[in-house]
Amino acid sequence: MDINDTHFEDITLLITHYNRSASLERLLQTFINQHIRFGDIVVSDDGSKPEHLDKLHRIKDKYNFRLVTTPVNRGLGNNINKGQDAVNTPLTLYVQEDFEPKEAFLEHFKDAVEFMNTDASIDIIRFYAYFRYPYLKHYGKGYFEMLFKPGFLSNNHLKFYVYSDHPHLRRSDFTEKFGRYPEGIKGDLTEFRMALAFVQKKGKGLFYNNFNDLFYQKNSSDEPSTMGRAGWRESKNPAALAIRAAYLQFKLAKWTYEYLFKKY
Repeated sequence: MDINDTHFEDITLLITHYNRSASLERLLQTFINQHIRFGDIVVSDDGSKPEHLDKLHRIKDKYNFRLVTTPVNRGLGNNINKGQDAVNTPLTLYVQEDFEPKEAFLEHFKDAVEFMNTDASIDIIRFYAYFRYPYLKHYGKGYFEMLFKPGFLSNNHLKFYVYSDHPHLRRSDFTEKFGRYPEGIKGDLTEFRMALAFVQKKGKGLFYNNFNDLFYQKNSSDEPSTMGRAGWRESKNPAALAIRAAYLQFKLAKWTYEYLFKKY
């Protein structure tokens, strides 16, 4: 270990992987280049193709990670569950394999670790998002507490995502408090079900407000994203925007009903 390394002995880096071994290696190498070390690294693979799985076996000693596998693809929920089961440290940094930390990450990650160690009420600290969380209260050092407001007047549907699968630091007993990730369903529904369980059980999370400063999400033509969205949801066409606005209000009503009357 380099004398310039910052070693987070009580944190496991948990990476979920599926058919993106080059992306995974880039992520691991970036942490090394930035002199960031962890007490343990767990890579949880979801039944990747043989060429990717072979590469994981070839590089696991180089990058000093433990590999957790499954013989067939079982989906995001199973992949996170079996990976988290392998974690033995108090805290987990969860990152999917297509992300990469920026140079600013280490400084602000240190602050997040300090908050976790001094404020036992915090369950999760998020470092990346596609959109800013809508309801925030200043916490400190660029971090804000996410405030879940269940009422219909707080009508931004993103309020349900106090939890997100994007890069975050969490307590390793997370699934004991909020339940295991649902398995056998699509990845976006897996994420939402966990987000709903999180707000139902009064989870507390922080959000780094300048989230674009900490991580890249990199999708190459060789290893593209495995998640897709319907074209109308991304279109800027006025008709599509109107449909989307109506759809989001329907989604808000549906999710509020599930929050009130369904338990996950």
